[in-house]
Amino acid sequence: MANATDTLEALAADAVRLLPAEDHAGTGARVVLGLAGPPAAGKSTLARHLVRAVRERLGDGAAAYVPLDGFHLSNAQLLRIGRLDRKGAPDTFDVWGYAALLHRLAVETDHDVFVPDYDRTLHEPVAARHVVPPSAQLIVTEGNYLAADAPGWREARRFIDALWYVDAPDDVRELRLIARQKAGGADDFTARTWVARSDRPNGTRVKASRERCDRIVVAPNLASGTGD
Repeated sequence: MANATDTLEALAADAVRLLPAEDHAGTGARVVLGLAGPPAAGKSTLARHLVRAVRERLGDGAAAYVPLDGFHLSNAQLLRIGRLDRKGAPDTFDVWGYAALLHRLAVETDHDVFVPDYDRTLHEPVAARHVVPPSAQLIVTEGNYLAADAPGWREARRFIDALWYVDAPDDVRELRLIARQKAGGADDFTARTWVARSDRPNGTRVKASRERCDRIVVAPNLASGTGD
């Protein structure tokens, strides 16, 4: 069940506890914490805060951020396969590339691994915006479909050691989603139409995967703006 009193401090402490006690000093063990949840539940905001909090506890470079959104297909590819108007649905991601990256992070611990991101100004994925250094003991990865029971997503889940579902009220999420679209240049009508046509049904899909997560958390209010 979700804990209405979850705080950033408590969640960060729980994230650190995922690491074997003997490896808190940075001896090379690596744990992947996944944050699943519907659009605008607060996943990316929570992920970044957890990474920062773990670094404060264990040292700079002890944690790293890996967003699923870096594996959005480009607009050119979505246009080619006829899915541009469904951007954000499960089949508009390079899930096999995401699974391959998680596998790399599990086995390539002696050098930097570069990680793509999604740029909400360009509305495109961008390469190598993030980096996972060899010192990273905790990887925090987040995305809508991390708990999805479907090909590719199941393979990615194999490399996630703990998976938390980040919950938020639907009305709060919808306000954030509309604000996100407007921040990206949409007018009010276009923003609301997109949310109704795309984000809302995607959120329904994600909710169906809730029970496949190890824990449900309510993200603290971290002044995220659009609450990714």
